Amino acid sequence: MIQFNNFDKAPSYLLLKKEKLANLKELLNKERIENFQIPIISSLKFNYACRPVSKSTLKLLEKIAKEQELIEKYKLLLNGEMINTGEKRKVLHQLTRGQCDKKVIEDKNDIGAFYKKELNRFCEFANKVHGGEIVGSTGKKFTQVVQIGIGGSDLGPRAIYLALKGYAVKKNSFKMKGYFISNVDPDDANDVLADIDYETTLFVLVSKSGTTQETLTNQAFVFEKMKEQKIKGFDPNKHMVAVTSATSPLANSPSYLDSFYIDDYIGGRYSSCSAVGGVILSLTFGPAIFKEFLKGAHEADLAAMEKDIYKNASLMDALIGVFERLMGLPTTAVLPYSQALSRFPAHLQQMDMESNGKSVNREGKKISYKTGPVLFGEPGTNGQHSFYQLLHQGTDTVPLQFIGFKKPQYGFDLKIDGSTSQKKLNANLVAQIYAFAMGKDDKNPNKQFNGNRYSSLIFGDELTAKNMGALLAHYENKVMFQGFIWNLNSFDQEGVQLGKVLTKQVLTGKMDEALLALSKFLL
Repeated sequence: MIQFNNFDKAPSYLLLKKEKLANLKELLNKERIENFQIPIISSLKFNYACRPVSKSTLKLLEKIAKEQELIEKYKLLLNGEMINTGEKRKVLHQLTRGQCDKKVIEDKNDIGAFYKKELNRFCEFANKVHGGEIVGSTGKKFTQVVQIGIGGSDLGPRAIYLALKGYAVKKNSFKMKGYFISNVDPDDANDVLADIDYETTLFVLVSKSGTTQETLTNQAFVFEKMKEQKIKGFDPNKHMVAVTSATSPLANSPSYLDSFYIDDYIGGRYSSCSAVGGVILSLTFGPAIFKEFLKGAHEADLAAMEKDIYKNASLMDALIGVFERLMGLPTTAVLPYSQALSRFPAHLQQMDMESNGKSVNREGKKISYKTGPVLFGEPGTNGQHSFYQLLHQGTDTVPLQFIGFKKPQYGFDLKIDGSTSQKKLNANLVAQIYAFAMGKDDKNPNKQFNGNRYSSLIFGDELTAKNMGALLAHYENKVMFQGFIWNLNSFDQEGVQLGKVLTKQVLTGKMDEALLALSKFLL
């Protein structure tokens, strides 16, 4: 029987704790760089040569993977076991992009078939919008789409939209311009709405529960702005679709042109492959590109089932990350050398920190070891002119996760001073990895670089839809494996609930003296 045990109960835990961070200045060579590499899928690779692991450390990590039964637990998740113990739910986001193992049946219903049905429904809807069969209330064709959501209903879909926009343009598959309203700050909605033509705009309202305060506030805000336009024959209800659960107040409402469904087994931060991301991405780029994205994610999910840690990129990434935390490194930076991935670190912040930012185990008992890291990031080369100073010479060592591609998405590039812009970008990336690892000796302390600053590299030829899907799945599965190692429930988020409760108290005036005093600053 599979056991969910705390990390410090694993037989190899104390041995791993005695390990030391590897000295890259001694170990890094051509052989290590070439051999410390694993495909995520065939077109996307993970290189960990500059991570702080020796061969002895890797052997212990291999033992940890077996002792904590990581692949076995992954299969339990895939096959519909109740992995989300806090909310007593299955965890099925991988199933939205394809079946990896057994069918998942609930009350005689095939849940995978339900996800596939919804995929087909919103893809058909997108095709009808593109073909002019579904138009706005004044008869004009929809040319732009605005998603209204927050948290996982915004961060993932927005990051993926930006990531694939250039790819869609090059493939002649850019169908509609996409916008996002997430913040309850009225300036967010006003800024987006100032740029749109209401008659040609379709809105996508995303709330699984149908009760999300910020999202419903923004919906009311948008409806009011629509009414202000006083456009002859304009009907706001013909300009909005809902993505929600079948049991929410939004389901089958006459206020929406159509409704598409998800269920409680899809967590917000893991919902980009469901209708939450699929509706807007199919509308903006077409169903074919969204399905290519799903294919890449599914292939990465299948690869994550491999038991050999040297052939499983997400498992290896997870294990090394756990070792870095055990060695006292509290922070990780995600550094994509691709402007298209500008919002991807923000999505990973939520996915990682909301999933594994916990200090109690699956049974609600306190644990004594370190769990999820603080995560941040910014695209290169912008970051080099910002926070890289601390990364190179600061008093803390921050593990780095670089992402890079050989080719630009749009295709056009220009050779200046002997090299193209893309070549300059990647030259910077390669130079940074080497500089962080090897450092530079100098008699002047201000110019001394100690090196042994650890990093990994995910790379491919181009940021395609398939590679983007695989990249997303890689990080989702990495976070999942780390949660299993630490014996956390990575799929609830009680840490966001207290603020919501107190917000209601502030708005209703039912609060204690300290909260009342604070509220007087701004209310």
